[in-house]
Amino acid sequence: MQAAVSLIAPEPPSEVVDEATVPLLSIVVPTKNERGNVAALVERLEAALPTVAMEIIFVDDSDDGTRELVDALAEDGHHELVLVPQAPQRRICGLGAAVLQGMREARAPWVCVMDADLQHPPELIAALLEQGESRELDIVVASRYCDDGDAGSFGWMRAMASRSTTTAARMVFPRRLRGVSDPMSGFFLVRREALDLDSLRPRGFKILLEILVRHPRLRAAEVSFKFGERRAGRSKASTREAMRYLGLLARLRFARFGIVGLSGLVVNTVLLAFFTDVIGLFYVVSAVIATQGSTLWNFCFTELWVFSGREHRRSRGTRMAMFFLMNNVALALRGPLLVLLTSGLGIHYVVSNVVSLLVLTLVRYGLADGWIWAKAGPPDVETSGPYSYDIHGIVSVSSEARLPELERFRVGGLAGEPDIRVRLGRVSANGNGVGPAIRYREGPGGLGFGLTIHAGRQIEATASRLVGRSPHVLYTNVVEPILRWSFAERGYALVHAACLADRGRAFLLTARTDTGKTTTSLKILDSTEYSFLSDDLTLVTPQGRVLTYPKPLTISRHTLRAVKTPLLSRRERWGLVFQSRLHSRSGRRFAFVLAKTHLPAATINTIVQLLVPPPKFHVERLVPDVDVAVDARLAGMVVIERGGRGEAVLDEREALATLLSNCEDAYGFPPYSAIEGFLRSRNGMDLADREREIVAHALSGLPATLIRSESMDWGSRLPGVVGAWNGHANGHAGNNGHLERAPVHA
Repeated sequence: MQAAVSLIAPEPPSEVVDEATVPLLSIVVPTKNERGNVAALVERLEAALPTVAMEIIFVDDSDDGTRELVDALAEDGHHELVLVPQAPQRRICGLGAAVLQGMREARAPWVCVMDADLQHPPELIAALLEQGESRELDIVVASRYCDDGDAGSFGWMRAMASRSTTTAARMVFPRRLRGVSDPMSGFFLVRREALDLDSLRPRGFKILLEILVRHPRLRAAEVSFKFGERRAGRSKASTREAMRYLGLLARLRFARFGIVGLSGLVVNTVLLAFFTDVIGLFYVVSAVIATQGSTLWNFCFTELWVFSGREHRRSRGTRMAMFFLMNNVALALRGPLLVLLTSGLGIHYVVSNVVSLLVLTLVRYGLADGWIWAKAGPPDVETSGPYSYDIHGIVSVSSEARLPELERFRVGGLAGEPDIRVRLGRVSANGNGVGPAIRYREGPGGLGFGLTIHAGRQIEATASRLVGRSPHVLYTNVVEPILRWSFAERGYALVHAACLADRGRAFLLTARTDTGKTTTSLKILDSTEYSFLSDDLTLVTPQGRVLTYPKPLTISRHTLRAVKTPLLSRRERWGLVFQSRLHSRSGRRFAFVLAKTHLPAATINTIVQLLVPPPKFHVERLVPDVDVAVDARLAGMVVIERGGRGEAVLDEREALATLLSNCEDAYGFPPYSAIEGFLRSRNGMDLADREREIVAHALSGLPATLIRSESMDWGSRLPGVVGAWNGHANGHAGNNGHLERAPVHA
């Protein structure tokens, strides 16, 4: 007989993130007469990033009604839409100035720049963000020219022009553009704090090139993409933009240095003529003297004008000595050329001198810019915590370490205090928290796995530094158990089940750990039009609504064979060879056996996952065209089981017992057994009773089917089972009458 529990069953928030939170991502879209594309762009952005806290900033210079359309869309969208009229004084500077204006308006730590014409696929942004976050980069470029990238929609003329301008940029800036195959891309993600926006002087389209050149220490990477076709409107590429680009190259690389160099050339020539024609010295001797004079002239003006705003790595005296050394070495190199041109070919010595100086100008500038006046290294941008997460507006988390499993719930900042705070440091009996506490520690002197949890107005968990270095262990063994019972306290159940949906009707797919849920889910997603909500854990409400919980999927080489076109690199595929063996079913079985001994199992697990992280990838990397749904109405549950054959219908009691048993199976590793009782107890109440009743209400009146298999063919059989549930399409409306509604706990 079930315990009597007063069940608070709030309706989940209608929006994914609280408007008061700071967004994680600002998408800057410059627009000029793009009315035919804007609505489709917003729709695809919201579909591609359903759980990401973002704002979409349109910097507009249109006269076709684009502004009015953005205003209308802002009233209906789930994410914040911001309209910024392009400043009139910046219009002459083109698209780059519009992007800079949008960056100044951005509130998020990450800024994604893209075009409005849908030639930049919004579905790629998740991969850009994943790369930037996981590798702690400063900029991630969507490249048409690396790996599987393609500029396919270009005509041959534009393709040739694009390749030519890219090649020119890489030749002019070989060191600063090393590792970036597409510096002309208009599609990139950048960490806003890594940029000095005041240093940018964009003209024309190519602001990425200016960012890379003016910020040489950015940690950069690329993600390949296929350039799409324009749906509506006209391309902004033109001869005028090409001339702007050439001007940009000249301005970035040569402008001031070239002017100073020309003035130095005049000084050198005057001194050469004076000492040769007036004083009567041999022209080679005069050239030596003239070089010293023009070098002093050039150094003074280079110091005061060309590199005046730069913080230098070397002192002024050192720079001056190096500059004189460089020019005199250059003189030794051009001396033979001067003799050849003058004495050998009969060219006037003044002309010969000018030619020899021009030949070495590029080399001299490269040495001056990269060696003599080298920039002092800017202070590293702090990319570590706190990392903030807002899970559907139900529970918020602040962590000093990154939690990759919660990446899709990351926000730029929380409006108030978090519900759960995760710290790293010394694990003590008292800790920093207020309220009842529990401590778990392995190993001497705090060197192993250590954890203290305080349960006051907020839950505060302090984990040892070792645990913080293994983010997957920190989440799975510390944060996830806390989340499970925090959700139960608020009227939600975090159940161990995958969740897929067919036209808004969802089904839970549950099994014992390592049965094959992930492989089965991927096979179904790869061969049907089902939507993805979750792979391992799903949030369930008593009313039978399911909410997405898009953790990255843990896969193996066998799992990878279940899908046709996964977007994994060669390095990631080879890594699976070793990762799969260690994090396989047999590897985890050994870990559970280890947990039953007196050995420090949690510490050993932490070190293993620190050295060899589990192979985890978001679903979009495995099934590129997958549709990710935010929520759906629960229509039934499927249980898969290894061994035997056939199918069996489960009654409500069997279905409930199976799902709850599978939930317990997912939390068997230390330190869970030691902290479970503490986490379950709130205000004299056992939250396990509340979780049980939430799940019972959610499953009430719904079909549940057990599918047994010897060959793991659940993926091919399951759609037929789900299709037979048509009689339950409308769910179970009878539940609502038995539940007391209450607002979400803050």
